[in-house]
Amino acid sequence: MTIDSRRCQDLDRALSLEWLETNGRGGYASGTVAGNTRRYHAVLLVARHPPVDRVVLVNHLEDSVEVGGQSFPLSTNLYDGVVYPEGYRYCEGFSASPWPTWRFASHGICLERELLCLDGRDMVVVRWRLLGDAPSAVVLRVRPMLSGRDFHATHQENAGVHSQATILDGRVTWQPYDALPPVQAFHNGHYHHGPDWYRHIHYRVERERGLDHMEDWWSPGECVFTLVPGTAAELVFTTETRTSVNVPQLVEEERRRRAGCLESVPTDDPLARRLWTATSAYLVRRGDRQTVIAGYPWFADWGRDTFIALPGLCLVTGRYDAARQVIESFASHVSEGMVPNRFPDIGEQPEYNTIDASLWFIHTVERYLRYTRDLAGVRQIAWPAVKQIVDGYRRGTRFGIRMDDDGLIAGGAEGVQLTWMDAKFGDWVVTPRHGKPVEIQALWVRALAVAAELAAHFGESDYAAQCRQDRARATASFRDRFWYGTGGYLFDVVDGPMGDDASFRPNQIYAVALDDQLVTDAQAKQVLQVVKQRLLTPMGLRTLAPEDIRFCGLYEGGVYERDGAYHQGTVWPFLLGPFVTAWMKTYGDSPSVRCEARLFLDGLLKHLDEACLGQVAEIFDGQHPYRARGCVAQAWSVAEPLRALIEDIGVARDQSSVPR
Repeated sequence: MTIDSRRCQDLDRALSLEWLETNGRGGYASGTVAGNTRRYHAVLLVARHPPVDRVVLVNHLEDSVEVGGQSFPLSTNLYDGVVYPEGYRYCEGFSASPWPTWRFASHGICLERELLCLDGRDMVVVRWRLLGDAPSAVVLRVRPMLSGRDFHATHQENAGVHSQATILDGRVTWQPYDALPPVQAFHNGHYHHGPDWYRHIHYRVERERGLDHMEDWWSPGECVFTLVPGTAAELVFTTETRTSVNVPQLVEEERRRRAGCLESVPTDDPLARRLWTATSAYLVRRGDRQTVIAGYPWFADWGRDTFIALPGLCLVTGRYDAARQVIESFASHVSEGMVPNRFPDIGEQPEYNTIDASLWFIHTVERYLRYTRDLAGVRQIAWPAVKQIVDGYRRGTRFGIRMDDDGLIAGGAEGVQLTWMDAKFGDWVVTPRHGKPVEIQALWVRALAVAAELAAHFGESDYAAQCRQDRARATASFRDRFWYGTGGYLFDVVDGPMGDDASFRPNQIYAVALDDQLVTDAQAKQVLQVVKQRLLTPMGLRTLAPEDIRFCGLYEGGVYERDGAYHQGTVWPFLLGPFVTAWMKTYGDSPSVRCEARLFLDGLLKHLDEACLGQVAEIFDGQHPYRARGCVAQAWSVAEPLRALIEDIGVARDQSSVPR
C-alpha cells in the first residue's frame, strides 16, 4: 500500500486513492492521498451513539512549512474551479500501513506526516517529524478546519457559530455549536486564535453522484510548531474529557495492537493476508456488544450484511466471542419471526423489511456452532430465535412473507424491496422480485436443516421431524419448479406477479453453494459454467447478464440513474464467495480445482491498491475497466472472498480447525 511520488504528484490519481482509519465505535478518519473529495472525508468524525448518529467535527488540516525564509504547503484544498494550496506537488510518497503516512520534500528538507485513529477511542493523533537534518529553522503551521454537522450533510457559513476558544497550556477547546460535543486539541506547539471562514470547498465525488457538493469550513485558529530532528510535532483531536495525553505511549500501544493482528494471520497467501487485516475495520460497538458496520463511509449495521459477512469477519479469523455477541444482539430483537435489517442512524427502533436477513441469521448460527462447538451457548442465545424465525415464516409474517402450500417461501408487498437487490427511488422498486426468489428457497431449505439438527440436539424430536418434513417438501418443490430447461439455468423468481422470471442473475449460485439436494450434479455444473461465462468478471459477479436489454454497464449519474443500475449489471465482489464455494463443491477438492478457484479472486489483489487502499469496494461497473463504485470499503466484499479463501480453497497453514 505504498504510493510513489509519480502518483502522489498526479492530482487526479492522488485524489482517486483513498485511505480509511476506523476507531471501533462507528467513527473514522478518511480522505485521499491529496485532499478531500467527499463530504464524508474528515479528520475527526465520531458516532455520538455508537455506532450511529455520526457527526463531522474536524474536516481537514491545512498545514504548511517555513524554512530559510520560504514556505511550501503540505495540504491540498479543492475549491470551485481552483486548487489551493497545492501540497500534492511536494508529496514524495504515501503509505497506508500501519496508518496513513505522507512524506514531503522541498527546500532542502524532508518531513513526514502520520495520522491514526485509536481503537475504542474518539481520538485522532496527527504527528509531523523531520527526516534528517535541515539547513535552517523549520516552522510548521497547522490550521484545523471545523464544521459540526451530520456526516450526510454539508455545512454553510452562518452567524450562529461560537467563535471563542478555551485556551490552556498545550490544550485548546472549541465548541462551534451547542448541540455538538466540544472538540479538544492537545498540542506541543503554540496556539494562536484567529477565527475565519474557508468558503466553497468543492467535493468532486459528491458532484459526480448528483448530490450537494459545496461546503464552508470554519477555522478557529492556528497551531505553530518548531520542527527539530528527533522530535515530533503532535496534535491530538478528541471529544473525550481529558486533561492530558501521552502521545508516544498512545501511538506505541496502537502500533503493537496492529502488529499483533497482522502476526496472527495464519496464511502466506497475499490476498488472504490483506483481507484478514481489513476485517477489523467493520467490527464496532453497539452498547456493550459487538456489531458490524456494513460499509464505509455511509452505512451502519444492517442485519443482512452482518450475517453474510460474519463468517468471514469473525469465524475464519477466530473472533468467536465477537460472533457470539453479534448473534446475541440480533437475537434479542427478533419480532414476528424476523431479525432487524437495519438499526437507524437516529433513534432506537429497528427496521424489519427483509425476507432474507432472518434466514442468514440461522445460517450464521450453524456456522458459529461448527467453528466453536458451543452447543450450550447456541441453546441459550440463539435457539429460541431460530424457532421464532422458522415458525414465523411457516405461519406468515410482515410483507406477505410465508411458507406456501408447496413448502417454498413466498413474499412481496407493493412498494417494498425485500431481497438483497433492494434499490428503490421514491415509489419505484427497481428489482421487486416478489414471489419466490431462488436464493430465499436455498436459505429456507438450509434453515430447516439447521433447525432439525438443533432440535434433535436439544431433545425436541417432534420439532426436528416437522423441520425434516418441511425441508423434504420444499426441496422437491424446488427441483420441480426452478429448473429453466430452455436456458439451462435456474429461474430467478417463480410464482411472481408476472409469472416465472428467467432473468439471468447470480442469485442461483446459492442453490449450489448452500445445499447439496436442490440441483443435480449436471445442473450444478451447467449453472456454474454459464454464470462463469456471462456474469463473472475480475471484480465479482454481474447482477444481470450483459445481453439483457435492461443491463446497465456503468454505475454513474444522479441518484435515479445509480439506483436504476445498482442491481441491473453492476458487479458485486461479495458474490465471489458463494461462487467459489459452489465451484469447489461441484468440481471437487483437487489442486487443479483449487488453483482455478483461486484465480477467480486474483482481480481483488490489484484492487486493494487502487481505490480505498487495503479495502474492497461495495460494487464495480459492469463493464471494463470495472471502476470501483458505491461504498469505498464494504464488509461483505472483504469477508466473503476471505471466507472462501480459508474455508474452500484452503490457504491457511493449518486447516484442521476449519469446518467443511
